[in-house]
Amino acid sequence: MKLDRFIRVAIAVVILLAFIVATGALLFISESALNVWDRLKAGPPLLLYAYVGIMLLLAVTALWLIWRLVVRRKISPTKKVTAAPLSKADIEDRLREAEAVGVDVSEAQAELKELAARKNTVHLCFFGEVSAGKSSLLKALVPEANVVVDVVGGSTGDVRHYRWRNEDGAEILLTDVPGIGGIEEGLSDVATDEAKRANLVLFVCDSDLTRSELASIKSLLEFDKPLVIVLNKADRYSAEEQAALMQRLLERVDGIGGRLDRDHVVAVTAGGEIDVIERGADGGESSARRKRPADIGVLVVAINRLLADESESLDVRRERAVFRMAAARLAEAEGEYRLQRSEQIIRNSTRKAIVGALAAISPGTDIFIQGYIGTMMTQELCKLYGAVPRDLDIEEFLSLSQSRVGRALPLSLAVAGNGLKAFPGLGTVAGGVVHAVAYGLIFDALGRSLVLTLSRHGELLPEVAAKEFEEGISEHLEAGVRRVARMALEEKEV
Repeated sequence: MKLDRFIRVAIAVVILLAFIVATGALLFISESALNVWDRLKAGPPLLLYAYVGIMLLLAVTALWLIWRLVVRRKISPTKKVTAAPLSKADIEDRLREAEAVGVDVSEAQAELKELAARKNTVHLCFFGEVSAGKSSLLKALVPEANVVVDVVGGSTGDVRHYRWRNEDGAEILLTDVPGIGGIEEGLSDVATDEAKRANLVLFVCDSDLTRSELASIKSLLEFDKPLVIVLNKADRYSAEEQAALMQRLLERVDGIGGRLDRDHVVAVTAGGEIDVIERGADGGESSARRKRPADIGVLVVAINRLLADESESLDVRRERAVFRMAAARLAEAEGEYRLQRSEQIIRNSTRKAIVGALAAISPGTDIFIQGYIGTMMTQELCKLYGAVPRDLDIEEFLSLSQSRVGRALPLSLAVAGNGLKAFPGLGTVAGGVVHAVAYGLIFDALGRSLVLTLSRHGELLPEVAAKEFEEGISEHLEAGVRRVARMALEEKEV
């Protein structure tokens, strides 16, 4: 709309006054600076140098304080799990720090204890998809072991260990794990974790690698696991087909960024029994079971060669893999701790927002109360997630969120009113309680949106967090209405 003449004149007067004040201030500062400079030049040189030094120090201090206030600082890299090799001292330090703040570190500590228990033992893990023939291969290596082999497949439902002595007389622990890709939930994770704890993984397949098998191999290679690919049931292929298939297996591994030596891919036959159809002299047919001879010599040679050539390297690589597993367990525990602690912070802030809304005695005072509570909640959540935002970031986030609160408040009031009706015998609810519940719902949604941004990005991104708040407000309101309404009624009764 157009400004009338009076307003235009008033603005012009303000601009003129600002110009006069600025000019006067500039002249005053210039005159004072010249007077000081003349006096310093007339005085002893030591005084001049000391004065200049003090001014430079003050300028540097001011610039440092401005940088600390304005420049966004990233989350500390020591808080993140990285792919860099971890030492035992590194992971133990992190465990102590996490335990000191209340994180459950039992699973990470269990990995280190298991590593210590295996220190003087070589572990070979038979790993692969269901029905690839892992148990049959193990039975061929250790005939005296009580290995369960089922022709239906998937006979291994847990982790089993068997002792075996190689040609040098060294005792080796062979591990049979559940097949990956089975229908029972969780067994694939159990098998993969056990493979990562082993010194050497024998990846058993019976044909070209599937997409899921390649994904499993890639996961193991990322943990720097020594690997031998064992092509089982090789008697089904001719010599030419075996050679072509083994070359294909090498190319598959190269395609996912891995590298295997040619002698790390072997073709074997585990033996066992097969069902065959026999035809009698009278032309009739009958089913019979026949034994297939085992042919695992090349596998034994490959195992012995690896153990002889890389025995020390295998131990070091196993330690690094277990340290990474422990770090991953710790990261999961820290994530759970942050979620639980953030829930407490959000609940406390929501309760304070409710109390502030109920205690507001005049229009507008609740804005100051909620602003203070919002700042405190944002700072606590950022500290919990290791983010160190600028004060301006916090102000920007709260400002952007406040602009969206105006649109969300009518919805919040409606939801609050419906939520309070769920409490029988309440009767007529005062408008102040409804308003308090609405503010509580908004704070609850604000905190959860902020946690979502911090968990995804590791830092406070004001625009992203405000957008999360705007997009998720309806969902958060519906989810938290009864909880927040109960808080408001408890505070009202007090």
